[in-house]
Amino acid sequence: MATYYMEPSRTFSEFLLIPNLTTKACTPANVKLKTPLVKFNKGEEPAISLNIPFSSAVMQAVSDDGMAIALARSGGISFIFGSQSIEEQAQMVRKVKGYKAGFVVSRSNLKPEQTLSDVLALKEETGHSTVAITDDGTANGKLLGIVTGRDYRKSRDPLERKISEFMTPFEKLIYGKSGISLSEANNLIWDHKLNCLPVVDGNGNLDTLVFRKDYDEHKENPMELLDKNKSYIVGAGINTKDYTERVPALVEAGVDILVIDSSDGYSEWQHETVQYVKQNFDVKIGAGNVVDREGFRYLVESGADFIKVGIGGGSICITREQKGIGRGQASSVMEVVEARDEYFRETGIYVPICSDGGIVHDYHVTLALAMGADFVMLGRYFARFDESPTRKLKVGNNFVKEYWGEGSNRARNWQRYDTGGKSKLLFEEGVDSYVPYAGSLQENLDKTLGKIKSTMCNCGSLTLDELKQNARIALVSATSLVEGGAHDVILKESSLTEEH
Repeated sequence: MATYYMEPSRTFSEFLLIPNLTTKACTPANVKLKTPLVKFNKGEEPAISLNIPFSSAVMQAVSDDGMAIALARSGGISFIFGSQSIEEQAQMVRKVKGYKAGFVVSRSNLKPEQTLSDVLALKEETGHSTVAITDDGTANGKLLGIVTGRDYRKSRDPLERKISEFMTPFEKLIYGKSGISLSEANNLIWDHKLNCLPVVDGNGNLDTLVFRKDYDEHKENPMELLDKNKSYIVGAGINTKDYTERVPALVEAGVDILVIDSSDGYSEWQHETVQYVKQNFDVKIGAGNVVDREGFRYLVESGADFIKVGIGGGSICITREQKGIGRGQASSVMEVVEARDEYFRETGIYVPICSDGGIVHDYHVTLALAMGADFVMLGRYFARFDESPTRKLKVGNNFVKEYWGEGSNRARNWQRYDTGGKSKLLFEEGVDSYVPYAGSLQENLDKTLGKIKSTMCNCGSLTLDELKQNARIALVSATSLVEGGAHDVILKESSLTEEH
């Protein structure tokens, strides 16, 4: 006879935190969000910790090298998507590990034969006002010039005017040579009153850009997630099909931690993959996703360094409606946390838990942490930002960014789901969509972290360990959910005009 779980499967929206005493010491400035990323023995420190409890999802639309650098700068970690060639993924890891704070790979590039219309379109898409002009229109082509807003006037210059006619040519540029230190680059910027300094190699190829506006930002990132060599820490997603080829390449590229990317991780394929990594490499690896005690124990006993929890709760995931498997995210986290704590009492080994999916509002992150998760993995949240790799588009009167699931046909990520060796998706477990454009990562993340810290103060907690131990969590009724929002008032609409 089948086993039945008659308790309803709960989501984060069905819970609220009950305030504890807020002492005078409980101010957001005193809250620390450091959290373990990998397992460790009782009384010891984890080999890798996060400075904020955030990771970006293993998705094409979310986690490339640009997102990895931006999130590591803020104290979190990205797991670069694995649904690409081994060489391309390894190259992204190298870019992150080789990145020097302040030296930016150009993401807005055009060729000299293109036109002002192309410049304006690129600025609309990326928001970047500085465009590098190279012979082949790539970030590392031969630098021929730079275009900024001072080089043209939209009101007077024809849109078909060629870039070569109005760009600042290379011979008039102040530039640095590859190998220049950041201090030397900033001195050139200040001495010559520049907004941007291109750095070129011995052949005249563009290497990186250094911006005046970044100078202060580097002083304002004390939470950067760095390894012992002062490089950014970066993760990468792998699958259970080509791991014997992919893992060696990622390790050689310098990856700090791996995670098996799968919609259902309670499988012998994951056991074999974890075992292969542990037996052959000195690199950490997370596994998942699971939703119950049995899945957790299986993957931990296989050797996983952290466990990812959640099936079907992502905003673009349709696994539940397609296959009928999964569980409400809150119920999943609560059961796996209980299993984690039980395992810790038995063995003295603490295994961090990542809550993946089911986050709709910022306070859901705080709830996941209060319920015992060590960090969260977010897709839609990060897909909205400038730093995500997708296109920014205008739909109607609003700007949006593209966002698609790894289970969609667009991702072509059959390795994540297939268990029988076929090289295609039989059906989709994700959708192709848009999310509202939200601006820069730092601005939005600061706001979210501010909410989390404020809520922790309401709960009388200055650390995540204190929050886990002291949180009081209430199940709420459907009526309470209505009461929690704006109700019984007429909201002011921006479209309404005032009558005189």
